[in-house]
Amino acid sequence: MNESGSLNGTGVPLARMQASHGNSSLELSSQLPVFAINPWDVVLCISGTIIACENAIVVAIIFYTPTLRTPMFVLIGSLATADLLAGVGLILNFVFQYVIQSETISLITVGFLVASFTASVSSLLAITVDRYLSLYNALTYYSEKTVLCIHMMLVVTWGVSLCLGLLPVLGWNCLDDYSSCSIVRPLTKSNVTLLSVSFFLVFIIMLHLYIKICKIVCRHAHQIALQQHFLTASHYVATKKGVSTLAIIIGTFGASWLPFAIYCVVGDLDYPSVYTYATLLPATYNSMINPIIYAYRNQEIQRAMWVLFCGCFQSKVSFRSRSPSDV
Repeated sequence: MNESGSLNGTGVPLARMQASHGNSSLELSSQLPVFAINPWDVVLCISGTIIACENAIVVAIIFYTPTLRTPMFVLIGSLATADLLAGVGLILNFVFQYVIQSETISLITVGFLVASFTASVSSLLAITVDRYLSLYNALTYYSEKTVLCIHMMLVVTWGVSLCLGLLPVLGWNCLDDYSSCSIVRPLTKSNVTLLSVSFFLVFIIMLHLYIKICKIVCRHAHQIALQQHFLTASHYVATKKGVSTLAIIIGTFGASWLPFAIYCVVGDLDYPSVYTYATLLPATYNSMINPIIYAYRNQEIQRAMWVLFCGCFQSKVSFRSRSPSDV
């Protein structure tokens, strides 16, 4: 992002943009030299590098481990791929912004980032649905019907993400009408409003499903305890741990994306640029946290990492196979 709120350069000479839009929210101040690098852009680039490295490891592990082909790991792979692309997009945005300034490059980069982050959020929703199905339909979860359902969710996830990413490239942008620009130039206000409303819908669905998952987990734990004819302290500890994990998952997701989504709706191009950066940066951190929550905590992926990084070294640690319902 440059100081004009775009996710890339626009190709318009800086002096001319300042003369015609001197009060715009994210444009470089005339007091700064033309070659000045915005520190916020540096932070975003560093974040993108970390995100790309983290998720590249997850993608490599899932791709090169034949045993990680269950629906759960396919969805985790989809999430890691989306976050990997988002990280690469942040890096490319920085490079193209300060090396090549072009309207075409700007639109392509913005579309790439929109598609990547949309796929990331949608993959999180798909993982939530998968976890719910693994508990609600536990007896029939490992069936061809579930595999078909997962594949359909993936097609919808990436199809919708691709369509939303192509919208700015196909003409839904504010390059020809500055007054219609949003806080993220060259996206229009109506475009970011659509993206924000879509996020709110996804967040509500995820929250609803996680509440149902929490109820199922508590009910199952209570039934198991009753079958043993007494409620042990471990019962309460396990239930509390499961509920806490679910709260961390949905809380992290909401804390990362809600500020930016809300600001996209209420913010205006004339607002100070720091507001946009301050809300966007936590949103990118969600892609940094995702592999930790959904991949690196999984014991089968941990075992695959031992093999990947330690070669023929055999870990003596006992790993337990986990299901999507494990929280």
